[in-house]
Amino acid sequence: MNFDEMADKLSAHPDFKVKRRLVPILDFGPGSGAPTKRVLILDTETTGLDWRAENIIELAMLSVAVDMQTGQPVGVVEVYEDFEDPGRPIPAEIVKLTGITTQDVKGQKLNEAKIIDMVQRADLIVAHNASFDRPFVENRLEVFEHKAWACSFAGINWKAQGLGSAKLEFLCSELGWFYDAHRAQVDCHALLRVLSAPLKAQPDDMPSTGLQQLFKSAEQARTVVKAFGSPFETKDKLKARGYRWDAEAKVWSTAVMSVEALEAEADWLKSQVYGGRAARIGLETQDALVQFSSRSGKSGDRVL
Repeated sequence: MNFDEMADKLSAHPDFKVKRRLVPILDFGPGSGAPTKRVLILDTETTGLDWRAENIIELAMLSVAVDMQTGQPVGVVEVYEDFEDPGRPIPAEIVKLTGITTQDVKGQKLNEAKIIDMVQRADLIVAHNASFDRPFVENRLEVFEHKAWACSFAGINWKAQGLGSAKLEFLCSELGWFYDAHRAQVDCHALLRVLSAPLKAQPDDMPSTGLQQLFKSAEQARTVVKAFGSPFETKDKLKARGYRWDAEAKVWSTAVMSVEALEAEADWLKSQVYGGRAARIGLETQDALVQFSSRSGKSGDRVL
């Protein structure tokens, strides 16, 4: 019995789960013949967290057509990956995390012409934490500013899928794969496979994949809700509801995708955060050309 047969036998037993090493797929074969759109899966490794002060040291992208009827990738996957020398030593903690050393990137430079070509042909750019990756790549090349973006971390309700974490390694593991994380290209392949897997249908929804959901969500503007002046003692409530703390603006915020969701959020804030008192919240409308970037959308406010 070979290893694959052993794994299949164990997988068939209710007391065992078998995880296989994720092997990148470079050709997904023909689709259904339905219209396709091109997605660009992107990941970066950088010298730190702040796009204003740090640099990209590795960029990877996968470009592939998506069958809009099935939500599956079709055809050949175009792969790009390059290092870039930040002009200074890579911090020790980044070397430990990524395995990328100062010697690896010495004298290396991103292929700007290739990147621009791949970005221009994309209908949608997806990253698993687009709020991190988008400012970095836009700061490096302007072409990224002119495309619709989606975030597979924030743009899919993984809790509704019965999953306890939205981290990429966890999502992969739940689907039965493992891989060596924190290198840009393999992270892209892992994300493409996760987004190609069927999602559980929600009430009144047709079954879909993550890719289909992200293309659909990119057609809608989202509203960022900012809880101005929220009492300190409500921070745990806000965090549990999915709000994130913006240390620079000193405000908790979240995003909603519909008028109904906005009304529900306003009601929750008034009762659970502001104790029924009158309060002002900020509202920022962002379309796919702006969302997850360092640029602002259309701003306003609302009195509860």
